[in-house]
Amino acid sequence: MKEAVLVQEFRAGILECAHSGHISIVNEKGNVIYSAGDPDFTAFTRSSAKPFQAIPAVRAGVTRHYQLTREEVAIMTASHRSQEVHVETLERLSGKIGIEEHCLVCAPSLPLDEIAKEELLRSNGHRRRLFHNCSGKHFGVLAYAKMMDYPVQGYDKLEHPVQQEILTTLASFAEMKREEIGLGTDGCGFPVFALPLSSLAMAYLKLACPDLIKDEATREAVIQITGAMNTHPVLVGGTDRVDSILLEDSNIVAKGGFKGVYCFSLKKERLGVALKILDGSEEEWGLVVLRILEQLNYKNQATLERMRTAFSKDIFNDAGRKVGYAEASFELTAAQL
Repeated sequence: MKEAVLVQEFRAGILECAHSGHISIVNEKGNVIYSAGDPDFTAFTRSSAKPFQAIPAVRAGVTRHYQLTREEVAIMTASHRSQEVHVETLERLSGKIGIEEHCLVCAPSLPLDEIAKEELLRSNGHRRRLFHNCSGKHFGVLAYAKMMDYPVQGYDKLEHPVQQEILTTLASFAEMKREEIGLGTDGCGFPVFALPLSSLAMAYLKLACPDLIKDEATREAVIQITGAMNTHPVLVGGTDRVDSILLEDSNIVAKGGFKGVYCFSLKKERLGVALKILDGSEEEWGLVVLRILEQLNYKNQATLERMRTAFSKDIFNDAGRKVGYAEASFELTAAQL
């Protein structure tokens, strides 16, 4: 099925850019009920998989074993920006589990937050593995490996017991067989998963509606993880990030991934949503998510207003002059069930 145009950008009234992609929205029966483009388009999860990658550790009891706080659980799901609150939380997590940052396989990085990066450079700071936006996920997997007396070396390899459990967990949530999930290597070095958007949307729906999860330990782990994400949304993303703005709404579970993949689910409405912007851009997430919520007649006006404020349609030049606008140009198609 052909992709849909999701966002168009205009400058001086002339179309300058168009961002195409796919959207899949499923109900609790796993049926695609709304879509744009191909609802079964296969996409890599990238960082949208982080809540699932945290489940095996939390399910096994790392929070009790290391006396972790909700903040430290939230950072395990994060694509953080290395703001001060992120760094402080990561350093506490590192200290509690007794794993130093040199054990992380993710590359030494600069903060993604521009203010944090500028402050670091002004103080003659340097790249750190802890600054990598996936470092919380890595600490979470290492904490589990250490608790279970699994090898710490090679914790990023697919054959490692924790990575095998993560794959099995995601397959269960997506209602797929393990061998049906495509496998690659993520930017941080971890295995990364490719699956249809409809399956990823179903997996996200279970995060929002844990009553759909049969296994009690898994269900309790999801409640703990999503509770931490909703309680500490800034830790999951950062100031003015889509993840954090959506997670301020206790009815929403949300997480994006690199190269244009975004997922969220609605608790009361019992809907799971997964989308992919084909050119890999993240700039359009806010407009696309807002348009989806509007077309679903989402009731929480405060959330909609926060999204409208954070993700303006106006395009400004470097001097702050308005020079154009962007608009989400798609209409969701209702399925004939």
